[in-house]
Amino acid sequence: MNTFYTIGIYFYVLSIRFASLFNAKAKQWLNGRKNNLYRIQEQLKGENDIVWFHCASLGEFEQGRPIIEGYKKKYPEHKILLTFFSPSGYEIRKNYEGADWVFYLPADTPANAKEFIKTVRPLKVIFIKYEFWFNYIQEIKAQCIPLYIVSAIFRKEQVFFKYRWFAAQLQHITHFFVQNEESKQLLESINITDVSVSGDSRFDTVKANAESSKEFSLIATFSNTQKTIVIGSSWPKDEAILIAYIKENPQYNYIIAPHELGYCKSLSINTKGLLYSQATTENINSSNVLIVDSIGILSSIYNYGCIAYIGGGFGAGIHNILEAVTFGLPVVFGPNYSKFAEANDLIALNAAIAINDYLSLNDAIASFESFNSTIAINYINKKSGCTQQVIEQL
Repeated sequence: MNTFYTIGIYFYVLSIRFASLFNAKAKQWLNGRKNNLYRIQEQLKGENDIVWFHCASLGEFEQGRPIIEGYKKKYPEHKILLTFFSPSGYEIRKNYEGADWVFYLPADTPANAKEFIKTVRPLKVIFIKYEFWFNYIQEIKAQCIPLYIVSAIFRKEQVFFKYRWFAAQLQHITHFFVQNEESKQLLESINITDVSVSGDSRFDTVKANAESSKEFSLIATFSNTQKTIVIGSSWPKDEAILIAYIKENPQYNYIIAPHELGYCKSLSINTKGLLYSQATTENINSSNVLIVDSIGILSSIYNYGCIAYIGGGFGAGIHNILEAVTFGLPVVFGPNYSKFAEANDLIALNAAIAINDYLSLNDAIASFESFNSTIAINYINKKSGCTQQVIEQL
């Protein structure tokens, strides 16, 4: 089975090469890995006491960030190596000051895994949430290096609980820090008992981000004129419904931060909105729609809203709803949310509503007119604390 898995990795890399001919993100993935191992070898030559953290993308980084920073604070003599699989994580966080080095993770082939571990010689390895690269995992185990999975969450339909080979790979992991009791029970069903229910470190991240959120005077001026709905990480399928709502409901201000910046100009045209990059003190209130065409500020912008719509629910799944909830905002999102425990929790608390169309969007926003923000804030506070537990056990 190892051979078939590795063949699958080679085919995956080949598919990326093909996709790079017409897909910018695939090309970025490929270009970022050129001479990657050589650069790692050059920069880490002679270094010791390295702890390796790996994240798939930006979302997993934000999940792992409090663990990285908490670990560094407790063990300042250790050096932090951070790797990413996806360009959307690496390109935004390649200059992250909390790590000593930031690289793309070389593709999961046996040769790459062996050379990477030989070069890094990590004291321990921490993978965040979803990343299971089996050649790396096997090499880490072969070198007797402790490997931890943090903020993991498992579902019974995953391959680990259907096929013995995949279940056996998890036996190589030293300890799992999982988000909920169900994940622990699933692991126990395949005879894995080195498991702690520590919760989700994202709650610590969003709480810390809210406490140190940035201030934006232009956005404050914009949102002060009337109640503001913040639309975060939206996709075209979200926007098809939202644009119709915006046109019919001028009693709100709207801040839209699309998931892909390429949509900003078309959103500006369709909503008669103002691009944030073109906003001034003179024109900031010329429209009731502000289009955010900047990266990295959305988590602070939620502070200026009264209701949040989070995109992705009409596609693969909703984006981070906790960034809005930590400011006390109720959240609205599309129908694909079932894999997200926090979405189900907040629906049960009447702090979130899933919608399917224009009418349900209209009803959802109307129902949150007099929302009690302490419901959302208390939820965040109750769920925080994962970071401390993980660092103590590490």
